Amino acid sequence: MRNLLAAACVALALFACDNMIEEAPKASSDPLHLITRDSIYAHLEFLADDALEGRQTGSPGHAKAAEYVAGRFAEFGLEPGGSDGWYQLVPLQSYHIDIDSPSFVIHRESGDITLVYRNDYTMGGDKVRDETAVRAEVVYIGYGVHAPEFGYSDYEGVDLEGKIVAAFGGAPAALPGEERAYHASTRTKATEAVARGAIGWVALRSRHSQESYPWERAKKAAGLKPGMTWVDASGAAANYFPELLGSAYLSEHAAADLFEGTPISFEEALDSIDASQPSSVLLGIEVTLSRKTDLGQLSSPNVIGVIRGTDPELSNEYIVYTAHLDHIGRGVEVDGDDLYNGMYDNAMGTALMIEAARVLAASPLRRSIMFIALTGEEKGLLGSDYFAHYPTVPIDSIVANVNIDMPLFLYPLADVVAFGAEHSSLQAIVAAAANAEGFTLTPDPVPEENFFVRSDQYSFVRQGIPAIYLDPGFGTTDAEIDAEAIFQDHLRNHYHRPSDDLSRPIDWDSALRFARAITRIGLGIANDDARPTWNEGDFFGNKFAPK
Repeated sequence: MRNLLAAACVALALFACDNMIEEAPKASSDPLHLITRDSIYAHLEFLADDALEGRQTGSPGHAKAAEYVAGRFAEFGLEPGGSDGWYQLVPLQSYHIDIDSPSFVIHRESGDITLVYRNDYTMGGDKVRDETAVRAEVVYIGYGVHAPEFGYSDYEGVDLEGKIVAAFGGAPAALPGEERAYHASTRTKATEAVARGAIGWVALRSRHSQESYPWERAKKAAGLKPGMTWVDASGAAANYFPELLGSAYLSEHAAADLFEGTPISFEEALDSIDASQPSSVLLGIEVTLSRKTDLGQLSSPNVIGVIRGTDPELSNEYIVYTAHLDHIGRGVEVDGDDLYNGMYDNAMGTALMIEAARVLAASPLRRSIMFIALTGEEKGLLGSDYFAHYPTVPIDSIVANVNIDMPLFLYPLADVVAFGAEHSSLQAIVAAAANAEGFTLTPDPVPEENFFVRSDQYSFVRQGIPAIYLDPGFGTTDAEIDAEAIFQDHLRNHYHRPSDDLSRPIDWDSALRFARAITRIGLGIANDDARPTWNEGDFFGNKFAPK
């Protein structure tokens, strides 16, 4: 009878109509009842505690968090799924700029202008070399986007051979949402620019960047922490562009100085990107960028547990749940606090994944399900990218990824956003699961944030695996609440700040419904006859899926 009732729950999640709303489970025989406020909060209390010191990648606090997750997986009866028991150790290289070394000089006929580190610009270290320097002409290339499939390119009429490029972050608003995020990716842009001969990069700040991330915050964080990259089996740094001999992030006031007397002013450049109009041009000046870097090696674990499916054939296929376990440790002091607990980012996502593992371990599953508490997301999706290149099961056996990252329960939720769902057959299962918990699916309300390429599901997409990232939307059941304003306030004042801790409010009804929806998605995929597929002609399927 227990199995029959659990199977009935699966059927409801799979076949619910768009207007059907299922009440929260009440029967103790339904495994979804295991998800409770107390069970979620217990994980949050541990993972966001000061004792873990912000769970910085490779730190003792992160190691304690990893031990905790492995303990919960063992408690629920999962099997170790790592290359070393519960763990997959990710080899990392750290690179930390020598803060006395950075130099940014603008060369003009009237004389040189030496910019001031932190006040005018910031600069990171090189991933591999301990010292770099480059002097070259600067060419402005707008967003640095080449998207011929959408009739847009910032490269028409400009020669990048041997040049330092100056480009804004982001991508044109005229591009469709998640395709826009792909073209906004630093990796996509660097690949294109290097192929055209670029040897350096100066990052410019758009009006949106200026508003959302004031320069005062940027300069205070400069040089405090090392960057990191994973290294492959041969010891080579991943996602490294040796052709780029220097890079810098320029303040808006220094950018105005850089553009002074050139064919385009900085304000004109800002206007052109706001209008999604390419306006690339050789600036007619040279700059010198130089730096020294301290290099080091370390490792940090992904934590992996597996629930084996029961179907003789489908059990060899895997759904992978992911949530990043790391945060950013200690940082700039704010109101006397320098400890960045990361309660929402991403102790909350990890807690919900742990609860999904609890329920799914007690449910009948045809396919197998893997759960990964990832490391290094805050350093550039390192743990997920490493796993996607070195999976602990055959890569072609992974049929889908379900990612959970910083779900904000700051108001009563009416809707959710499923990043990536519209690109594959996962959309129907996701819609049914959301609907069963009273949510509607809505489009990305903030495409300018490029969330689709900023979280771990993108590492799986790049390997051709259909993936979704579920997140709360801006719809709320309380008409008196401005949900978007609350969301934006969190991004401005609490995201990557010490105040993202257990003092933040949690709408528990929303959190519980969201946790159940995430779990229903896994039930749906695990028991569906068909393996998830990319939609015919889909942008990401065509670009990344095996032919």
